[in-house]
Amino acid sequence: TFYIFTVVNRSSKTFKPKKNIPEGSHQYELLKHAEATLGSGNLRMAVMLPDGEDLNEWVAVNTVDFFNQINMLYGTITDFCTEESCPLMSAGPKYEYHWADGTNIKKPIKCSAPKYIDYLMTWVQDQLDDETLFPAKIGVPFPKNFMSVAKTILKRLFRVYAHIYHQHFDSVIQLQEEAHLNTSFKHFIFFVQEFNLIDRKELAPLQELIEKLTSKDR
Repeated sequence: TFYIFTVVNRSSKTFKPKKNIPEGSHQYELLKHAEATLGSGNLRMAVMLPDGEDLNEWVAVNTVDFFNQINMLYGTITDFCTEESCPLMSAGPKYEYHWADGTNIKKPIKCSAPKYIDYLMTWVQDQLDDETLFPAKIGVPFPKNFMSVAKTILKRLFRVYAHIYHQHFDSVIQLQEEAHLNTSFKHFIFFVQEFNLIDRKELAPLQELIEKLTSKDR
């Protein structure tokens, strides 16, 4: 029984607390719609803006969902992503990321991957919790800069996928999480492609994988 407990515990471990969308809200309905269409297996259709819905709200709901997914995926490999194993935040030998958030840390700093991802996920969490950026109440408008904030969030979340794929894919396979990771990433890529949310040059570290995952669904 102890063994079962540790397995269950491990799979439900998240890196940061899960961000919940309030039940009964319109955004919750949208999330349920997204989950239902994902179940159909057609990811290209699943990411499309549902008829009559607001693009900002659709992007907001999905951004929260991707944060939760990445949070869970990274949570499964934190034991392998350490100061020793990953002294730099990288995605293969060609790409290295330095952290700056424009407020607390203005000048980009070199740091280990776990530190960078901690900074990144904390920063994303702060944006998602900010009611002026991500209004949860019906009728409260999204700010004019919402799309540019969402693009920055998604660009940074992509870097966590890139780091996991390049530096920790062996661990992902060992944990039998690769199908989960691939499905999550494919959904993410289809979503950002549908609404043109991340510059192509930012996606370069996983370009080959992106082509492989998306070529079957063109």
